[in-house]
Amino acid sequence: GFLEDGILVQDVSRARRRYLGSWTFPWDVMAVLPTELLCLLPGAPRVPGVPAARANRCLRVPRLLEAFERCETRTGWPNVFRVAKLMLYLLLGIHWHGCLYFALSARLGLGVDPWVCPSFTRPLRRYLHSFYLSTLVLATVGDTPAPQREEEFLFLTAGFLLAVLGFATITGSIGTVTANLSRAGSAFRPDAGPVRRYLRARGVGGRLQGRVERWHQHLRAQRKLPAEQEVLRALPRGLRAEVAAGVHLAALRRVGLFRGWERGVLRQLVLRLRPQVFGPGEFVCRRGDVGREMYFIREGRLAVVAEDGVTQLAVLGQGLYFGEISLINIKGNMAGNRRTANILSIGYSDLFCLGKEDLAEVLAEFPCARAAMEAKGRELLLRMGQLDTGAEAAALAAEAEAEQGLQGLQVALEGLQTQAARVLAQLEAGALRMALRVQRLEGQLQ
Repeated sequence: GFLEDGILVQDVSRARRRYLGSWTFPWDVMAVLPTELLCLLPGAPRVPGVPAARANRCLRVPRLLEAFERCETRTGWPNVFRVAKLMLYLLLGIHWHGCLYFALSARLGLGVDPWVCPSFTRPLRRYLHSFYLSTLVLATVGDTPAPQREEEFLFLTAGFLLAVLGFATITGSIGTVTANLSRAGSAFRPDAGPVRRYLRARGVGGRLQGRVERWHQHLRAQRKLPAEQEVLRALPRGLRAEVAAGVHLAALRRVGLFRGWERGVLRQLVLRLRPQVFGPGEFVCRRGDVGREMYFIREGRLAVVAEDGVTQLAVLGQGLYFGEISLINIKGNMAGNRRTANILSIGYSDLFCLGKEDLAEVLAEFPCARAAMEAKGRELLLRMGQLDTGAEAAALAAEAEAEQGLQGLQVALEGLQTQAARVLAQLEAGALRMALRVQRLEGQLQ
């Protein structure tokens, strides 16, 4: 197939026409011509002439490089593929250099001096010797036999120069792969280096620095990705929603609050979720703090603790949520937008964080979800004794009265608009009659 406007076309006839009209077709034809049959002509050398006759196979090199490039862009392990490709180039270079060494040895005479290839009877032994010597030369290891003739000096010098250039290229390529691996890891996980240097510069270390180190170690060991929002930022909104839904929607459906909610609400929510990881003994929120986020427990356990910070009143596990009461405007809520409990992470806890503004945007688009969330919040406030039913009734009455007053104002406004339209129509009719009368008087004067 081939790409047309970004869409893969797999129609055989169209692919055939496109290939036959491209520059690669005659190039490929020349590369596969059986030129080694020329060795069968009378007077042509037999075995020594075959390698030279097959030189047209090297015309496939651009196609091979194109295949490598496409493979590298499509594979899920590009850095591993680059290392494998680099090793293939290295082995191929040693093989070609060994072939040239054997060709030069055959021309000078096998075994005539210590530098050339010995005259072994087995071809495999000859090849292994040539490959071994080429490895020593191209690896700049040394310990090679001393050359005796001018051709040997030139060949060995060219090999050493080629080795210096090749090793510089290999070192640079391996350095690039290593840098890409480090950059890929830091793209998802925060770097502990700046925090560590900041603590040392401020003279703070010991226990606090150890907590920071253990937090980063946990992220690496468990493959947590708290910086995934930065990675997905470049994607268009629709594709970003699909990616986020594919990653987090299953975990979000396990939250009891969202069971039964329509998929559209969850797709909007999952775009605004921010993964956060809390360490052992770390407070997620404290009683009395201003609530700006609500949390959904993805993994781990959290404890609702008393004011002493030790006594556990309840334990929250996977699929539960908390912090929504301070974000929803529930009538009669005595706590207002303040936290009503102390939440402490028992071990390492993986949470989803949803901001107040993000939640308000989603609930404004889906009134049914807002009503369901307010009902659950009211039920929880009743159990906690934090709901003033009298204030709730007064607020509902005031809201109903305000709604009734608003409807009255709307009716009065519609009446005024009707009267204004009637007066405007009368003015337009009077102006028309006046214009006709003036026109009539002008006709009488003329």
